[in-house]
Amino acid sequence: MSRKPSLVVFAALLAISILVPGTPARAEEAPANTLHEIFEKLKHCWKSPRLPLSHAGMQVTVLVSFTRNGEILGHPRITYESPNATDDDRLQYRIAVMNTLQACTPMPFTDSLGNAVAGRPFTVRFDDRRRKPKPRERQAWLRPPKIL
Repeated sequence: MSRKPSLVVFAALLAISILVPGTPARAEEAPANTLHEIFEKLKHCWKSPRLPLSHAGMQVTVLVSFTRNGEILGHPRITYESPNATDDDRLQYRIAVMNTLQACTPMPFTDSLGNAVAGRPFTVRFDDRRRKPKPRERQAWLRPPKIL
């Protein structure tokens, strides 16, 4: 009797693994061959935190180095954050930046690019360019006055 539940669980897991498409393995990704491709890969991994639109325009800059095989060398260091952000916003953006770096590494490099970038510091700017809400007061001033 203890065998039936394990078979049902195994069958369910097998069905889920077949029906749900997985993400491609890192080994199958095309290796980055230029600096532009490194930044494009980081851009595709970036997921901005869920914050209200009133916090749009947050910027975070991080200093990071890679090894020849695309792993992070040392510890990434945040060198700039928008000064008008709250401590909670800064924390959420720091977490989002670190999640991005963790999701994108180890980043596959070609041999020539890996040799060129190994140990060199990169400054990567994450810029949340969501649209800022337009102030309602300004719209009121732009309307022509009503003449009765």
